[in-house]
Amino acid sequence: MGRDDSPLTQAGLPVLLVHGLGDGESVVAPLRRGLDGIGAGPFTTVSYHAFSPDIRAAAHVLGEQVELASAHGAGRSVVVIGYSLGGLVARYYAQVLGGDAHVVLVITLATPHGGTAAALLAPPHPLLRQLRPGSGLLTELAAPAAGCRTRFVAFYSDLDEVVIPASRGRIDHPDLTARNVLVPGVGHLTLPLHQPVIGQVRSLLTAARETSSDSLLCAQGAAAVPVTAGPQQGDTEK
Repeated sequence: MGRDDSPLTQAGLPVLLVHGLGDGESVVAPLRRGLDGIGAGPFTTVSYHAFSPDIRAAAHVLGEQVELASAHGAGRSVVVIGYSLGGLVARYYAQVLGGDAHVVLVITLATPHGGTAAALLAPPHPLLRQLRPGSGLLTELAAPAAGCRTRFVAFYSDLDEVVIPASRGRIDHPDLTARNVLVPGVGHLTLPLHQPVIGQVRSLLTAARETSSDSLLCAQGAAAVPVTAGPQQGDTEK
């Protein structure tokens, strides 16, 4: 867990990071370092066992950590950032398990919210089966969710080689307040490390700290908002 001793951090906003299926902290640790110095935190990385029965079980593990972070933060709201499958874990907790009582904002990065065709060809791993379009878990997430208080921001890419087709990286649910951010020309592993994305996540965390949840998002609904910046190494400018 990183440390920031600035005065802002003393009144910080707890942030939990949830990794993907196979990456552990290899992706979220560099992302966390990119979020230093904005007054958010403490930061906690939430791990789940790769052979956990399903996303639901991992969401319960996340819930325990969220409630602990909220209690230590004197009842303050919590932000959860989920990469890849970790984004579905975060969404399931907030949307289905009542986590919206604690989580003001869920940020997902390269998450297959609508499943992915790649899971149809993958080995029969319990978690991967839940990423198949039309799975029981995805059907559950598509069910009505009236009253869910958590706000969502989903970053997705048109060149994601894991989330296929790319549109499945969006949150398109009539009951959720969600903003979908298109990141052109960036791969699945690169997206959470892409500097324009980190910059927008930093802005979202600052807004979550400084404003009410009702004014968190600069745009509502499902309209995609491109990340515009100069080309980064390994990226394609469009």
